[in-house]
Amino acid sequence: MRIDVVTIFPNIVDSYIQESIIKRAILDEKVEINVINLRHYSDLKHNQIDDTVYGGGAGMLLMFPPFYRVLKERSTAKSKVILPSPKGKTLTQKKVRELAKLEHIIILCGHYEGIDHRINYFVDEEISVGDYILTGGELAALVLVDSITRLLEGVITLESHLDESFETGLLEHPQYTKPRSFANYDVPDVLLSGHHENISKWRRFMALKETLKKRPDLLKKAKLSEEDKQLLQLIKEQKDE
Repeated sequence: MRIDVVTIFPNIVDSYIQESIIKRAILDEKVEINVINLRHYSDLKHNQIDDTVYGGGAGMLLMFPPFYRVLKERSTAKSKVILPSPKGKTLTQKKVRELAKLEHIIILCGHYEGIDHRINYFVDEEISVGDYILTGGELAALVLVDSITRLLEGVITLESHLDESFETGLLEHPQYTKPRSFANYDVPDVLLSGHHENISKWRRFMALKETLKKRPDLLKKAKLSEEDKQLLQLIKEQKDE
């Protein structure tokens, strides 16, 4: 997969992708990430890329021509152009899985008051990372880059994905590591039992419990077995006691 991130602050993106899992994915050629400086596509003095808003209003707006030139140079029939925007649909794990199957993604980072509306003629999809406003699109772009990259084949093990939050429709069960006991805070005995069936049942129970407590809205869409429904009823009864 190839991901192009178009930004006026390339150092923000560069610093993040040069660490941890994403850096390894790049070195292993699982993904190609290009950070494109929008200023290089300006034909104005001092590489100007923003200007005042027609009709008046506070702040500056990123200009249309530099983005147009980037897309004319880099987009193909197989490219998907994404604009991180509070106007878009909220990003979900399902959407991330869809994006991870593509060959080429171009992410356009807005800044200041955003981008000249004419860019929308070239945008395939607007995606929101939440109902709040950021200073610029770089953080949202990195959310997309990170969430997509980790799903690419060979980047992390398949087993690591299986029980993650949202992959099963539920939040992930609690996890523990050494030491077994510290300051009177102990690891649950079942996880030390070596009994894989009991461990599996405990994890499912705790995933249901965590979801009911923190994100009950997810349960309305989750695919629950009859056993899950019985466990949920038990959890609710325990809560009421």
